Amino acid sequence: MTGFDIFAIVFVALVILTLFAGVKTVPQGYDWTIERFGKYTRTLEPGLNLIIPYFDRVGRKMNMMEQVIDIPEQEVITKDNATVTVDGVAFYQVFDAAKASYEVSNLNQAIVTLTMTNIRSVMGAMDLDQVLSHRDEINERLLRVVDAAVSPWGLKVNRIEIKDIVPPADLVQAMGRQMKAEREKRADILQAEGQRQSAILKAEGQKQSQILEAEGRKEAAFRDAEARERSAEAEAKATQMVSEAIAKGDVASLNYFIADKYIKAFGQLANSPNQKVVMLPLEATSMLASLAGIGEIAKATFGESAASAAAAARRGSVPPAGAPVPSVPPQR
Repeated sequence: MTGFDIFAIVFVALVILTLFAGVKTVPQGYDWTIERFGKYTRTLEPGLNLIIPYFDRVGRKMNMMEQVIDIPEQEVITKDNATVTVDGVAFYQVFDAAKASYEVSNLNQAIVTLTMTNIRSVMGAMDLDQVLSHRDEINERLLRVVDAAVSPWGLKVNRIEIKDIVPPADLVQAMGRQMKAEREKRADILQAEGQRQSAILKAEGQKQSQILEAEGRKEAAFRDAEARERSAEAEAKATQMVSEAIAKGDVASLNYFIADKYIKAFGQLANSPNQKVVMLPLEATSMLASLAGIGEIAKATFGESAASAAAAARRGSVPPAGAPVPSVPPQR
């Protein structure tokens, strides 16, 4: 092999190495920075790219996809001097590879430190109850502050989430007692409200019952008064008729009126529930006289029609003078 052959082989190999050194293939989701003599010149995007061999070189290979980073546990003192243990997680994405490569030395460590510092600042300005019950507010405030702080580094913080907030054991026990007392208080309030409502409904029912009972007594009294009024009217009418009869000289009507009252009075006396034996010290002749008066009234009222009917019956049964007497056939 001559010297020319060796030179040709070396030259071809050098050309091939130069071509390989000048062609760069960047994978999807990454950006590469190019440095010329140690100075940043440009950024290679995903795909096939060409650089100047021996002058340019790849500086940093930056992941442009969204990434997650854990925020380690730390103790935070709240506004009311309660100590809690907090950890979290942050989601960020690089949108400028050059800034993320050259504006900050250790990107992940910078994000973690900045987030932990702001967690202490945000939660330290809140009470323990607010820290435990306002996680969304804490996440929002952290995201706003941290995102504004990392924007010069070419980053975008998409989310910051607080994973766990662990108060001390004695505070957990105290909160448990407080919750139990609060629930018992609510239960007592509900029970008292139920008893109050029950008493109101019972009183309302008794009120309605008394109103209906009073209306019933009122209606009964009205009916009794109406009955007594009609009875008094009938009594007055009867007394007026008797008075008119007496004025006309009809003593029998007066006897009937007195006998009727007399009999009704003794009937009421006999029907009395506390009477077992009724003694009647009255004369038979006076009772008979009263009954005779009643008979006279009946005779005066129905006498004429009864007399005419009896006469007609007698006329029909006695044959007139000269009339033939019917023969009675002999009995066999």
